[in-house]
Amino acid sequence: MNQNADYQQEQFMAGMNQQGEPPADLRIHARPKKSDWLWYGLFAIAMVLFYELVIDNPRWQWDVVAHYLFNKRVLGGLANTLVLTALASVLGLILGAVIAACRMADNPVLRAAGYFYIWIIRATPTLAMLLFLFFLSALVPRLYLPVPFLHATLFDIDTNTVISRFSAAIIGLAMYLGGHSAEIFRGGLASVDKGQREACKAMGMSDFRMMFHVVVPQAVRIIIPPLANELITMFKNTSLASVIGYVELLTTVQLIYSTNFETIPLLTVACLWYLVLTSLAMCGQSLLERRFGKGV
Repeated sequence: MNQNADYQQEQFMAGMNQQGEPPADLRIHARPKKSDWLWYGLFAIAMVLFYELVIDNPRWQWDVVAHYLFNKRVLGGLANTLVLTALASVLGLILGAVIAACRMADNPVLRAAGYFYIWIIRATPTLAMLLFLFFLSALVPRLYLPVPFLHATLFDIDTNTVISRFSAAIIGLAMYLGGHSAEIFRGGLASVDKGQREACKAMGMSDFRMMFHVVVPQAVRIIIPPLANELITMFKNTSLASVIGYVELLTTVQLIYSTNFETIPLLTVACLWYLVLTSLAMCGQSLLERRFGKGV
C-alpha cells in the first residue's frame, strides 16, 4: 500500500508544470454558487438602470456639464474650497492634538477643560458655529487683552477687522475638526496596551521617546481610518461657509445657475469635483494604511 501511494505521488509530482501547478486534468475549477448568480443578475440590472437613468438621460445635459466643468469661475471656487480645507484641517488637527493631550493629562483642570470643549463642539451644529463666529462683533465689539494693575492693554482691535468671511470659515471648521479629531487621537493612543508603556519606563525611556517610538507608531494604524473620514467630511463641510457669504465651489455653481437656470448640470459639476477630490483622498488613505500596516 505504501509503495503504491508513493508511486502515485511521484506520478503526480512529475505531472506538475514549472509553475508548480498540477496537470490540467487534475485541477479543480471553482464553480459559482447558486446564490452568486442572483447577485450577478442584480448587478446587471443595476448597470442597465444606471445607463438608462444617468448616461442615456438627456435631462442631465452632459454637454452643459462638460462646458462648465473647467470653467474659470468654477475652478476659482474649487481653489477657494481647497485652500479653506487645507488651512482648517491643519489648524483643526493641531487643536485636536492639544485637546487630546488635555483629556489624557493627570491634571483634573486640563481634563475638565478638554471634556468641556468636546462637549460644546458635539452639541453645536457647525452651521450655527459659523454664524456665531461671523456675527461675533455683536457680542464682543472689540478684542483686547488688559494688563492687570496697569490700566493698559496689550492690544485693542475692532472685531470686524479680524473676523471676516474667510477667517470665520477657517476658525469655525477648525474648531469642529479639533473637537472630533481629539477623541480620535485619544482613542488611538488609549488602544495601545499599558504594559508597553510600563516596559518603556522600566527600560529608562523618556516620555517623549516612548510616545514617538513605541505608542504613536501603533496608534496611528487605528487613527488613520476615522481621521481620514473626518478630513473628507471637512472637505464637504466647506459648502457650509456659503451661509456667511464665502464663495467656494458650491456657492460658485449656485451663482452661475441663478443666472442661466441650468440647475441640474451645474450641481452635477460640483458633485463631480467633490467625487474626484474625495476619491484622491481615499487613495491617500489607502496608501497610508498600507504604509503603517506593514508587519501586522
